Amino acid sequence: MGKQALSVLFADRASLGFLALLAGVALVVPVLNVAVPESSPLHLSSYVVGLIGKYLCYAILAIAVDLIWGFCGILSLGHAVFFALGGYAMGMYLMRQIGTRGVYGHPVLPDFMVFLNWDELPWFWYGFDHFWFALVMVALVPAALAFVFGWLAFRARVTGVYFSIMTQALSYALLLAFFRNDMGFGGNNGFTDFKDLLGFDLQSDSTRSALLVATAATLAASYGACRMIVASRAGRVIRSIRDAENRTRFLGYRVESYKLWLFVFSAVLAGVAGALYVPQVGIINPSEFEP
Repeated sequence: MGKQALSVLFADRASLGFLALLAGVALVVPVLNVAVPESSPLHLSSYVVGLIGKYLCYAILAIAVDLIWGFCGILSLGHAVFFALGGYAMGMYLMRQIGTRGVYGHPVLPDFMVFLNWDELPWFWYGFDHFWFALVMVALVPAALAFVFGWLAFRARVTGVYFSIMTQALSYALLLAFFRNDMGFGGNNGFTDFKDLLGFDLQSDSTRSALLVATAATLAASYGACRMIVASRAGRVIRSIRDAENRTRFLGYRVESYKLWLFVFSAVLAGVAGALYVPQVGIINPSEFEP
């Protein structure tokens, strides 16, 4: 998956055009927002910048779904779960940064916990005051859930519409669970009223532009990684699973292993998309679990 995959990536005009478009967006949009005066017709408002960033996050999620559905034939209706879990992980970090600036002014507990008369921070919130810990959880939590779910499903050789229904059921199960106030995730209101990220004000134009650039760079990296996977030897096996799973298994390939690691990788991509989505939109709630 090395030189050959890279050569395929950079030899494809469509890929180069897409990457060039992303580079143009990452360069032009921040300039039109920060450097161009508001009185100019070329000025882009912070709302538009946030909207573009939101669409780029959805593009990362779309790439994750396309990787397993378009190239491996696994139709997942539950990738919103991984997207939401990544968003909640980032949201927990952002909530811990509010501190005394919240409505109730509690230095440790988020406002919704104070409102619900919680006495102490739940154990699963520990560590989320550190950015690096939140980043690890953004990838680890979706990956762990995808591994357990995928291992059980693929080992039982659940395929087709049955797998799709199971992933949809997973989405609705977590949707209902996160609606509960006693779960410690804000209930139906979720997390909002974020203040800053790494000390930078989330409402400032420069921070919004930086988040858009980071999202565009992540989208480019995700696209490149997926293209290299598809163009590799493993990618040919993945496509053969899509076209003739039983025949691929009879040839000696461990079909379940290929499907599992691809499912986990796509879940991580979805989680990263959710983590980038939350600071740009300013809220995360259980509705993001909807298929």
